[in-house]
Amino acid sequence: MEQFKTSSDVLFILLGAIMVLAMHAGFAFLEVGTVRKKNQVNALVKILSDFAVSALAYFTLGYFIAYGTSFYVGAGQLAGNSGYELVKFFFLLTFAAAIPAIVSGGIAERARFGPQLLATFLIVGFVYPFFEGVVWNGNLGIQGWLEAQFGTPFHDFAGSVVVHAVGGWIALPAVLLLGARRGRYHRNGAISAHPPSSIPFLALGAWILAVGWFGFNVMSAQRIEAVNGLVAINSLMAMVGGTLAALLAGRNDPGFVHNGPLAGLVAVCAGSDLMHPIGALAVGTIAGGAFVVLFTLAQNRWKIDDVLGVWPLHGLCGAWGGIAAGIFGSQALGGLGGVSLAAQLIGTLGGIAIALAGGALVYGILRSTIGLRLDAEGEFAGADITIHRISSTPERETSW
Repeated sequence: MEQFKTSSDVLFILLGAIMVLAMHAGFAFLEVGTVRKKNQVNALVKILSDFAVSALAYFTLGYFIAYGTSFYVGAGQLAGNSGYELVKFFFLLTFAAAIPAIVSGGIAERARFGPQLLATFLIVGFVYPFFEGVVWNGNLGIQGWLEAQFGTPFHDFAGSVVVHAVGGWIALPAVLLLGARRGRYHRNGAISAHPPSSIPFLALGAWILAVGWFGFNVMSAQRIEAVNGLVAINSLMAMVGGTLAALLAGRNDPGFVHNGPLAGLVAVCAGSDLMHPIGALAVGTIAGGAFVVLFTLAQNRWKIDDVLGVWPLHGLCGAWGGIAAGIFGSQALGGLGGVSLAAQLIGTLGGIAIALAGGALVYGILRSTIGLRLDAEGEFAGADITIHRISSTPERETSW
């Protein structure tokens, strides 16, 4: 029976890893649908290549930094306990690889390919696992200190802060250091629109992400005896709230409508195991509305050319999720309790600080040494032709 239980845990977390792996197709098609046609191929290649580089970085460095587990032992030792540690690595790798996938959407259409892959290795190998280990493995004793001070440690069940806020706040300095796409903003204050190239692809990406998110959240239990349907229902209600809020606030705009559920799902990750479903609905609703407002402000007033809006979607909604777990997870609002608002605030701010510092350091060094941005001619031609020597519509090049 013990062997059966262990094997069941292996299968459970393996299925979760596969579901989250599939989410990377969602990242790809969300970006493909949002960028202009001359950058669609680059979006597809970036997500797959970033995942491969993330796997290498996390296997060689990141997983050891976060959890102290090394793979430099014999295969017999690795296969012990039915290889549970291996599939746990696979599952957590898919989380780690979400960081460069998030960043990719912010810096789309003008970033050089090689420097971004190098940034991916540094972020997944060092920056992300540092904070991951602090929160999910108790490294440096910070969680213990929070528990001693406030009665509970920082709670982030499925990564509102550890994954999404960190990814979004790493993306912010990358976007600012790159600068806006050429022709986006004009000296006279005018703003040139770059509308999505394919709403169907954008919608497909959003749907793939939304479906895979139930593996992201529910399987974060990591063992089958810890799985709880409350996580699934809370994820569903947050998704619904985010969708309806974005529909209303975005005035039926399809880009906002399909990012709204993602905003809700980002925000509910942290407290999905604690909240009442009505609380999860409120969290998602606030996140969906906030995304529309903050995306519009960032693009039009603050002139931050974050192509997919990853800073408001992941960075700000993720931070809201970390704080919301301390509010709606409390027993006073129908939650299970065992969470402290003060600890949530400190943990969330800590994640933001580490992400900002790490993103600024990595992308700042790369910009000052090898450069981050395509030249004007390459950006005008598009990343597809400039980097990959083919477009998403090659009949245009062969028709003559």
